Amino acid sequence: MAADVTPRVLNRTLLARQHLLERLPGGDPRADPVALTSHLLGLQAQEPLPPYLSLAARVDGFDPRDLSRALAERRVLRVLLMRGTIHTVTPDDARLLRVLVQPFLDKVSRNSAASRPAAHVPLDGLVASGRALMADGPVPVKGLGAALAGRFDAPPSALVNRLREGAPLVQTPPRGLWGRPGGVAYVTLESWLGERDGTLDLRSDTLPDGASRSEALAGVVRRYLAAFGPGTPADVTTWSGITGVRAVFDALGDELVALRTDDGRTVWDLAGVSLADSDAPAPARLLGRYDNVWLSHAGRDRVTPPDARRRWMGSNGGVGSAVLVDGFMAGLWSTTAQGRVEVELFDRVSRAQQAELDAEAARVEALLAVPADEDAAAVNR
Repeated sequence: MAADVTPRVLNRTLLARQHLLERLPGGDPRADPVALTSHLLGLQAQEPLPPYLSLAARVDGFDPRDLSRALAERRVLRVLLMRGTIHTVTPDDARLLRVLVQPFLDKVSRNSAASRPAAHVPLDGLVASGRALMADGPVPVKGLGAALAGRFDAPPSALVNRLREGAPLVQTPPRGLWGRPGGVAYVTLESWLGERDGTLDLRSDTLPDGASRSEALAGVVRRYLAAFGPGTPADVTTWSGITGVRAVFDALGDELVALRTDDGRTVWDLAGVSLADSDAPAPARLLGRYDNVWLSHAGRDRVTPPDARRRWMGSNGGVGSAVLVDGFMAGLWSTTAQGRVEVELFDRVSRAQQAELDAEAARVEALLAVPADEDAAAVNR
């Protein structure tokens, strides 16, 4: 019996739902940086630049100052979430996703080398002290660590790591603003959003909007499939760190349709949602480090051939900015001190594909030349 979906159909469908087959027009409401950040369930933001590269690859005529202003105006924010990494997300998703990923972050806090030296410190006391230190506003990470080390017998960096894993802390601007240097400073999520009448209960069975955890996770699964699907429970866990997802897939019942892959696996998709054509053109794209398109499936071959993945991982674990050609990782790119884009391909490409790469490189160079956002800097003062 023929498979329902081939590897190329899975690849093209993922790229279509990520808006990487065809950029969104700049005037499309879906291209608004807050709306697109929400659709993508957040932008990987370990470093300040990648969220801008992620949106530039998906929106025609993207102006990085639009995202920068959204960050300054608190319409998006930077917080520790999926996989224990910093993401740029909307305020609603910061609350929702932080509650759902908290069990994973609790494990990280107990087991990671960065947090383990402070594992003996009572979390309730650490969080209470941290909140008191940040009561008057953002505190630079070094000062926060030093103050905590004056109260608890543990290294400053480990205390800060354990604190941000145990409580939702926002990395405040100017960190993340376009063209603006800024070290890491933290404040509580509730304070940043003006919710001074209470704190987010990370371990409650009921979310702030009244939904149960299972109801909230069902909503996230629907959104995951809309942005990354088709997929499996293991894919959702790989993307987020959330476990127990299979029960949610089962509970969604007729909302999902099961599809068989050519190697006999089952993947699920939203019922009634179309798949992309396997022959759909996939133009070249230059993506930033850690774009979630690479990191959101248990089998990483959706967009990354095994040989390419080995070269991408290198000795430092996937820190290169990656190139898409014909829908798959085909090389790495970097910039010179003068702002020129240099592409290192893993294999030869056609003349047409090289022309696409040259055009994408020019796009990124133009993006990087956009001046700093004075308006966002003024909002943040």
